[in-house]
Amino acid sequence: MQSRKFSIGIDIGGTNTVFGIVNRRGDLLCQSSLPTTGYPHPEALLAAIRSALLPKIEELGQEEFNGIGIGAPGANYYTGEITIAANLHWQLPVALSKLATAAFALPCAITNDAKAAAIGEMTYGAAKGMKDFILITLGTGVGSGFVANGQLIYGHDGFAGELGHTTAVRDGRACGCGRKGCLERYASATGIVATAMEQLASLPQEKQTEQIEDSLFLSWQRQGHITASDIYRAATAGDPLALNTFSYTGRILGQALADAVAITGPQAIILFGGLTQAGHHIFNPVKAYMEEHLLSIYKNKVALLHSLLPQNDAAILGASALAWQDA
Repeated sequence: MQSRKFSIGIDIGGTNTVFGIVNRRGDLLCQSSLPTTGYPHPEALLAAIRSALLPKIEELGQEEFNGIGIGAPGANYYTGEITIAANLHWQLPVALSKLATAAFALPCAITNDAKAAAIGEMTYGAAKGMKDFILITLGTGVGSGFVANGQLIYGHDGFAGELGHTTAVRDGRACGCGRKGCLERYASATGIVATAMEQLASLPQEKQTEQIEDSLFLSWQRQGHITASDIYRAATAGDPLALNTFSYTGRILGQALADAVAITGPQAIILFGGLTQAGHHIFNPVKAYMEEHLLSIYKNKVALLHSLLPQNDAAILGASALAWQDA
């Protein structure tokens, strides 16, 4: 199996599915996407993906393919099934691994998107050569993958490593999972917007920000709402409200990461996702608060790194890496 040169990576989202063929160096040889919502059942989607990839598979030779890796919401590595996925319209459970193997005549492994990203980072990215690290995805929600001794931690039932649904603020904001105060409600793109809106509502901040063209207050006045991008632009312009929003978000995330370090003792924590595009506005407070709250034996030992996976290709690369790991 080690001599085989290519794998197929598929990332299934609630709206779109992206897929491609990847070699062992992490080069994407081809890629495409399809609307997940356009297929009434997973067999139809897998058939459409195979049809799109077939010319390249035939060109490269089916015998040169190692397997398929799939990242999907609610995917269980152990069972090969999707049992719970609020954003997928298919009738559940779905025996996804078995269906993909039948469609492509190749072995298939599945996991959720954040765990796939962690494997991708270890195979192609910033964690290459590391045996102990944590990957955090900061997007609409907060995902995570924990790697210890070179192995992704799945737990006894396949669902371990949900840092986004640990309690960051006791009795805090309501979360879609049914609990309160989850990290996801504070350290995601939606979470940082909620923090900014709370600050806007707390006092007449137009007096503090009216001289700044890109202030949060003016963005809110013009649009009736704000986005994570608005917060970043306002922070870059020096708006104190936006800077306070990033500082608060960094404190919540930094404290949560300090707790996570105490459990797995990682060499590094790697941040990935749209919120990381804010650069030092998010990295600096996260690093500062993490170091402040670390147990003394861990201080100045854990690197905080930006993902090296290309943002637009990361989902496919992460999924494809699962096939190499499972070989």
